Amino acid sequence: MALAQAAAEEARAAGEVPVGAVLVRGEEVIATGFNHPIGGHDPSAHAEMAALRAAAQAVENYRLPGCELYVTLEPCLMCAGAIMHARIARVVFGARDPKTGACGSVVDAFANPQLNHHTTVIGGVLENECGAALKSFFAERRRASREARAAARADVAGAPGSIEPGPAESL
Repeated sequence: MALAQAAAEEARAAGEVPVGAVLVRGEEVIATGFNHPIGGHDPSAHAEMAALRAAAQAVENYRLPGCELYVTLEPCLMCAGAIMHARIARVVFGARDPKTGACGSVVDAFANPQLNHHTTVIGGVLENECGAALKSFFAERRRASREARAAARADVAGAPGSIEPGPAESL
């Protein structure tokens, strides 16, 4: 999970939501990935998807049986589907996602017995640390947004033609 957290920091450094993923087979790290939908202009560029794509290229197979995926945030439904199609044996995630989580928080895609592949899921590993990284990212984003709005209001208030008197008008 520490490697997934490091990948999440790469996402943060790029201005993306800090989510990281690592795909391993036994003791071997096959691939890592981090969120980059904004920079990549790609709604599917989640950390899990990036790791799955890189791993499939590395092993030259879209099926990744026997692999485990470590990710800092509970996978969404899109990622859960890709995880199942890749035949990932186990998913280990950090923070739960109460808005889009597909491992039990909103839906449990992996619990459906009708599906042809079953992935083991373990959630809440380093949950506090993974959650704190996300919370601090969004707190900083909200703070920056408030500051930008305040600066825009100040610019409008001081603009020519505004209702506030300028220095010569107040004499």
